[in-house]
Amino acid sequence: MTTKTYLTHLRELEAESIYVLREVAAQFDRPAILFSGGKDSIVLTHLAYKAFYPARIPFPLVHIDTGHNFPETIEYRDALVERLGAKLIVGSVQESIDTGRVREETGYNASRNRLQTVTLLDTIEKHKFDAAIGGARRDEEKARAKERFFSHRNEFGQWDPRNQRPELWNLYNGHKNVGEHFRVFPISNWTEMDVWQYIFLEQIPMPNIYFTHERNVFLRDGQWFAAEECMKLKPGETVERKQVRCRTIGDISCTGLTLSQASSLEEIIDEIAATRVTERGGRADDKRSETAMEDRKIAGYF
Repeated sequence: MTTKTYLTHLRELEAESIYVLREVAAQFDRPAILFSGGKDSIVLTHLAYKAFYPARIPFPLVHIDTGHNFPETIEYRDALVERLGAKLIVGSVQESIDTGRVREETGYNASRNRLQTVTLLDTIEKHKFDAAIGGARRDEEKARAKERFFSHRNEFGQWDPRNQRPELWNLYNGHKNVGEHFRVFPISNWTEMDVWQYIFLEQIPMPNIYFTHERNVFLRDGQWFAAEECMKLKPGETVERKQVRCRTIGDISCTGLTLSQASSLEEIIDEIAATRVTERGGRADDKRSETAMEDRKIAGYF
């Protein structure tokens, strides 16, 4: 792809996403951005900043905090909110556990990732959000490939992949009944490479966890994981010091790390261009079953 074509492609994606964000502002009363601290939600927030500049972003940022997040993610989140003057709303999985809304998993493969669904739906209900804007992309996973830009959720927060509304000529139908809401995905048509090239083009600051760094890790089922307090090692698993980086960021318990020497945006782009492993290939939560992501989405996961 020539430099001129690549720039045109990215600006076309940017324009499409900004158009969708402005449609959300026009059609919904109480939208919010789902902010995980990962690269896609960071790009989404940057696009929202550009869409409404010089005004502030008209949506609060909603972070569902599992309590098992990478510290670098929380530090970045707080610095970004301060820099943009944005409103931050935090939904706590720990609070959901403490109040009996969910039961914490136990064992070596325990994760709080699945528990986020209840916390997310409770947060949406508490603040009466009628649109939750997320950074999911269709190229990530087969269940997400089925999504529309405006993805309807029923009064229980559930998604029906077999009954979605047509979206022709960039016309988006935000009609809903009382209690229902929408998930909106403005960067649906972007790829992982598009995201990193756009980050490079716009020089968007990123959490240092995306770049190679030295970390205590352990190997499980062919995948490296961070050796943090929330991770319970199996007999025979040992902690090693490795040069790693995150390719996608989620709960520590389900986020695989990549052995890497990529210390700059240019090197990350080169690494992605050469890899034959999918972006979510290191996500343990996607490996619980063949339909793990779709099952979580149907239940209300973002």
